[in-house]
Amino acid sequence: MTRSTARAPDAALLVLHALRCAGSVSVARLGAITGLDESDAESELIDLGVGGLVTRLSGDLPVWSLTEAGRAADAERIAGELESAGARERVAAAYERFMVLNPELLDLCTAWQLRSVDGVMSVNEHDDPGYDSRVLARFADLDRRAAAVCAELSAALPRFGRYPVRLADALGRAAAGELAYVADNTGSYHVIWAELHEDLLATLGLERW
Repeated sequence: MTRSTARAPDAALLVLHALRCAGSVSVARLGAITGLDESDAESELIDLGVGGLVTRLSGDLPVWSLTEAGRAADAERIAGELESAGARERVAAAYERFMVLNPELLDLCTAWQLRSVDGVMSVNEHDDPGYDSRVLARFADLDRRAAAVCAELSAALPRFGRYPVRLADALGRAAAGELAYVADNTGSYHVIWAELHEDLLATLGLERW
């Protein structure tokens, strides 16, 4: 069995790849995704911007995004990371297990946002704590199984280690009453899961169906 020789990725790779997986993001969100201090994340963005790999988009809340050169550079660096770690087979196997769980996640998000009342589907107004509690319990069960997949990914490539931390935090906040952390903000369980899905596709060089 090939043993992984993966080392922790440098901050520039973390920042570049976060933009690849999450799209246009603020410095604050980038810090949450990567685990870097916001000042360190912004410093990396400035350096990457000088290199023409990222660009800052102005607006009410300025965000950063990849340039075409940045997307190509990320693909090259991620492919190199995967190859040098000898981790393709392990990541591919974890991806297959992730895809078994993915339809369940989508069904749970639908159950969270909609519910059947007298046989009629309607928007879940979150006015029935018992119903929400049952759905969150199902999320918790899914998360336990997803954590095992994330552990396999983290052992192969350490940068995947942020995902189980972020997913658990989102679920914990939802259970504590911050219901938007299920599916309705950029730090929600659903959004983090989507970023993980995109990361797996990008890492393995796969196209979304």
